[in-house]
Amino acid sequence: MGLIGEDGVGQRPNELTPHASPQHYLGAEMRAWRTQRDLSLGKLGSAILFNSSYMARVERGDQAASAELVRAYDDALGAGGSLVRLHESIIQGANLEALRALHVSKPANHVSKRLGGVAEDASTQAPSEEGLSVPVRTEDGGIIFVSLSRRALISALGAGAALAASSELPAAAQPRRSSLSASGANPIELLQATRRVLIDNDNRFGPGMVIPIAQQQISAIKELRTDRRGADRRQLLQLQTQYSELLGWFFQDAGDFRAAQHWMREALETSHMSGDPELTTYILARRSQLAGDMRDPIEAVDVAEAAEDMADPGSRLAAVAATYGAHGHALRSDSISTQRAYEHALALHATMDPDPASPWGVWLDAAYIEVQRAHSLAALGDHLGAAAGFRDAISRLPAGYHRDRGVYLAREAVALAGAGEAEQAAAIGLQALSIGVETGSARINRELAQLDEAMEQWRTAPGVADFREAMSEAVLKQA
Repeated sequence: MGLIGEDGVGQRPNELTPHASPQHYLGAEMRAWRTQRDLSLGKLGSAILFNSSYMARVERGDQAASAELVRAYDDALGAGGSLVRLHESIIQGANLEALRALHVSKPANHVSKRLGGVAEDASTQAPSEEGLSVPVRTEDGGIIFVSLSRRALISALGAGAALAASSELPAAAQPRRSSLSASGANPIELLQATRRVLIDNDNRFGPGMVIPIAQQQISAIKELRTDRRGADRRQLLQLQTQYSELLGWFFQDAGDFRAAQHWMREALETSHMSGDPELTTYILARRSQLAGDMRDPIEAVDVAEAAEDMADPGSRLAAVAATYGAHGHALRSDSISTQRAYEHALALHATMDPDPASPWGVWLDAAYIEVQRAHSLAALGDHLGAAAGFRDAISRLPAGYHRDRGVYLAREAVALAGAGEAEQAAAIGLQALSIGVETGSARINRELAQLDEAMEQWRTAPGVADFREAMSEAVLKQA
């Protein structure tokens, strides 16, 4: 049996160093099982829906394996639970000697039949599959963020609600072209319907459940593109762009910025291929928003200005770009430019002549611009102004925007803490915490971690103590 290199061809793979650390030992075991099955990284990655570059880093010991990846290897390669037990021992702190004594590779004589009939395109997977960021309280009372597998996180945050919601997904949730065609319906319409349902479920339950389904839809779209031409193919490219942008948003909300960047780059590339300049402009504006969440002010401002330059003068997309660029100025502590940018965005919105046929940025209204201004006021240190802005935004939110309500509540609480209103901040923080646990939103969790740190100085106050106790309990549940 020939060795299979990391690029999938018969060549000598990189040398491993299993005795360097428990992490390296696990990686070597995972490769041993894969090579015993005579599978390349690409083939196995396609079967288990993980990115082969990530898998290669894990096998080399350069990156820690998620429990989700180890389970996928174990199941697909027929390892009988040995890889899972090895990973669990490492998590529990076992050293190399203990690992060598307890775990020995014994590959079976056949490959799991689950490898058959799985989507072949591993390239649709984001490069960051190691999990989602969740807060964990340390011994000294602080909070740090660690990475958990999505499977563990969904379980901790209430898989029951997520599974109930999954029953609402239409037939397009099946990724294969044959399934789409066999339904008798227009596959493009089914994919569009699925996207709308995913957006709705994300608003209610957060990104954990919907990320894998969205990735499957991109696999289906790529397969459909192989035999479509003309207008149908352009429509599929537009749809692939929308799904890639949506995945960028899901990972952004989950706190996995590396994966979010990957999918936004994918969206920008396919938007150019689709020949839709409005869509390209929208993707650029969204990249500015992502840069703002990543606290990269230069990128946020520059990309927003590029988007506004591309947008039709006085259009809704120009107002969207101006709104996101404004927060970049706030991150630079430039209050004058920030206020000027928001006034510019409001002026564009007031005078714009929106195209009712254009789907991009339809959610933009004066209230949305004002809540973004509140976020920027908090960055500039105007805590009372920010709290008032978030309170107004919460009162205007439609009923279905459950996760966004949690984000605004958390940000209002942080702003109130910054203004010294500890009791009120704690009460609102408890409301946000409840939504954060339900949705698994990293945006909510990160704001609440900041709130928890700010509340340390009032830890003996009754309301503050209640919040911090609930925060500790939620952290334990998530971890």
